[in-house]
Amino acid sequence: MYKPIIGTLGYILSPDGLQTLLVHRNARVADQHLGKYNGLGGKMKANEDVLSCMKREIREESGLECTAMQLRGTINWTGFGPEGEDWLGFIFLITGYIGTARQTNEEGDLIWHPIANLDQLPMWEGDRYFLPLVFDGDPRTFHGVMPYENSRPLAWEYFRC
Repeated sequence: MYKPIIGTLGYILSPDGLQTLLVHRNARVADQHLGKYNGLGGKMKANEDVLSCMKREIREESGLECTAMQLRGTINWTGFGPEGEDWLGFIFLITGYIGTARQTNEEGDLIWHPIANLDQLPMWEGDRYFLPLVFDGDPRTFHGVMPYENSRPLAWEYFRC
């Protein structure tokens, strides 16, 4: 039976549109993401919609209040969790916010990175497939499937509408 964990993943765009805020997951030794760079986000709570979840996660992880965001896509990550859990992720681009980002959070260091150089950072292998779609400016939303096994993507398929 398919019972995915539902989560959000956000990429905060700098005012000049050239950088995004990432967390370098370097704070917890037992972290499944240890050493990798990620967008901000997490699990949706039972009383939330995906937009509220994304806003809460950005506030909790960065200290920023979202004022403008776009749903860029959805991804069905089957087998992604540390125990093979399935995840259904809603991917957002945050284009407006109020406040100043923290330098760290409980997961690691928060760092602005040039979008043009994201492919040089240590990250989940599968992120390299969908990240270009987050920042490409195509107004259509993407919807993808990326099955994982042993922490590696087995395939990547998507369409846009």
